[in-house]
Amino acid sequence: MQELMSSKKSKPFTKIIRYGFLTLISLTLLGVLFFVTVYIGVFGVLPNKTKLRSISNEQASLVYSSDSVLIGKYFAENRTNVGWNEIPENLVDALVATEDKRFFTHRGYDIRSYFRVLIKSILLQQNSGGGSTLTQQLAKNLYGRKDYGFMSLPVNKLKELIIASRLEDVYSKKELLLLYLNSVPFGENVYGVESAAHRYFNKKARDLTPDESAVLVGLLRANTYYDPRLNPQNSIQRRNVVLTLMEKQQYLSPTVADSLKNLPLDLNYNNIGINAPAGYFVYQVKLQAQKILDSLNTATGSDYDLETDGLKIHTTLNDHLQHLAREAVKKQLSLMQPLLDRQLSATGFQRDWNQQHRKLKNARHAVDLFTWKGVQSRNISTLDSLWHYYRMLNAAVLITSPKTGAVLTWVGGNNYSYLPFDMVQSHRQIASAFKPVLYATALENGYTPCTYLDNTEKTYPEYQNWQPENYSHTSTPDSTVALWYALTHSMNIPTVDLYFKVGREPLLNTCRQLHFPEVKDNAPSIAIGTLDLSLEEIVRAYGAFANQGKMHSLYMIDKITDASGRVLYQQDSTKSEDIFSKETTNTLTAILQQVINQGTGVSIRNRFGIKATLAGKTGTAQNFSNAWFLAYTPDMVLGTWVGARTPDVHFNNGLGAGASLALPIVAHVIRGIESNPDLSNQYLTPFDIPGDTYSFLQCDPYRQKGIKGFFNRLFQGNKKTDSASDTSSLKKKENRVINFFKRLFKRKK
Repeated sequence: MQELMSSKKSKPFTKIIRYGFLTLISLTLLGVLFFVTVYIGVFGVLPNKTKLRSISNEQASLVYSSDSVLIGKYFAENRTNVGWNEIPENLVDALVATEDKRFFTHRGYDIRSYFRVLIKSILLQQNSGGGSTLTQQLAKNLYGRKDYGFMSLPVNKLKELIIASRLEDVYSKKELLLLYLNSVPFGENVYGVESAAHRYFNKKARDLTPDESAVLVGLLRANTYYDPRLNPQNSIQRRNVVLTLMEKQQYLSPTVADSLKNLPLDLNYNNIGINAPAGYFVYQVKLQAQKILDSLNTATGSDYDLETDGLKIHTTLNDHLQHLAREAVKKQLSLMQPLLDRQLSATGFQRDWNQQHRKLKNARHAVDLFTWKGVQSRNISTLDSLWHYYRMLNAAVLITSPKTGAVLTWVGGNNYSYLPFDMVQSHRQIASAFKPVLYATALENGYTPCTYLDNTEKTYPEYQNWQPENYSHTSTPDSTVALWYALTHSMNIPTVDLYFKVGREPLLNTCRQLHFPEVKDNAPSIAIGTLDLSLEEIVRAYGAFANQGKMHSLYMIDKITDASGRVLYQQDSTKSEDIFSKETTNTLTAILQQVINQGTGVSIRNRFGIKATLAGKTGTAQNFSNAWFLAYTPDMVLGTWVGARTPDVHFNNGLGAGASLALPIVAHVIRGIESNPDLSNQYLTPFDIPGDTYSFLQCDPYRQKGIKGFFNRLFQGNKKTDSASDTSSLKKKENRVINFFKRLFKRKK
């Protein structure tokens, strides 16, 4: 009976063992079956060893200035690959100590880590981290994860384990670490440690300190939560955890670890995509580089990709000059914008504009706005946001080398991220900055600086009773003005007279040679600058004045190399077009020097104290809607434009003139160049013009026609009159003599 009872008790136990064994066998078979299905590619083909050997991370193409400053990137993923000798030891120590302390002993998978995850994370519900090795994380970075529904996690984990095992067979531990560090994401669309080092510390990866390496390794846990810019306290806490782990693994001594934990988070954040100090230029370079690569791919059958192949694009931009130009724009517009705002308010322009667009008024909401004090977040309506940019003054600056056509500086506007429209290429009324083109045409056709031009106001009935006026709204009846003096002081009436003397067709031919847009009307107002030109077009034209009549096309790219440094493209800057004779440009430059020394550009001397030898020209469009100033030396052409988005927003007085609004930007740039001996010697070079070219300065600025002119020449003799006081004194003498003879002949009659 007892045996029977014992037998009955053992049967359930035996069943449990039997069922447990069968369950174990079933689970094992299911596991094997699951492994086989993943291994043979039921859930997607796995890369074999041959394919793994050919792994090549996509990497960004880098854009460098002529002085070797990184100014831009083009990428599908923001990554720059580096070699093992560019990886600091402290970074490897931090990574291994934190993410995979048995990395150098396992074969791609870590059984001990799996048991840790099973017991602590699953059974005890404790957060003990994941069980993936660095090699498995690398597989994930390289091939990503796919969605398989409720099977996603086990399928993806198993795929990563298999790929990791194959990677360990193909690569050494150092090679695996290098692949990992070049591919791992660090947040903010940054991939690889080199890009991360540039982003957060503005340095190369090889220069990272132990605490900086700990910050970057800490980011891998959660890119946003531990972002040192967005969440600095979280970043410091995670950095210190990494340093503690490095101490435990004996990569750091306790003393060193403690000292590093007490350091502040010393970021040097550098996001060239947001700050974009050369954003307008980098965008133009991208367009040009793509054309070059398209042509190269077509000619050679290659398939270079600007966003994935890690090309290096070496440009012509001088980073120092670019900085001077941006700072000059900021300084001038910060000063002038409040003055314009007051005028727009006082004249009722802002009130009327708000009334016209009142339908856009809505509830206030948070908006990030560009201001000269930085990007500011404000709670404003859509109407106020639009007005903020509508009334804003914008500026463009372009500096080129006239001898080669190389673009040295390109500032297309106030801020590329918020105002991406490029004002360097925007067509605006060119105003008096066009006049040197007409005067150069006249010199080419036999006119001289001492040719006298009519300065009497007149109406042109055949052109809708057009009546040009001088900027000062003054003219002298029966007077003539020397050509050199008319250009120096940007006089409109003599310029129109010169236009009719030279003829329209020679001027249009010059415009065609300079590659200006086609002139479609026949209005003589083209003489005083009603043509719409871009800063790019007018600076290129002034390059011919500076380069003794030879004009170069502007270019931005010196060379392009592949990731290994092999040259794919080299710029040929020797080609030029002959536009003017050397004699013409020497004479024109000598006249435009007087613009700087005594004419409309004289404030660059007496207000800003610029000493450099310069030639230049101001330009002020109708109603002060566009302000221009261009200056040049034999080695630099510097042009700037200032205006609002639309011509209806402008100053209503001389504050909007070229000499007041645009010239100071050029002055600030040149002042910066003068203070730098290297830049000064390179760009502020003297003109090589024969001394007798300046003999035109002996020509009288004014001459009277008729009897007044006769007595003027009779009593003046050879005396030079190049100032207003001298001219006024002569006119008084003329009038006294003329009145004497009038009284004499009146008595006889």
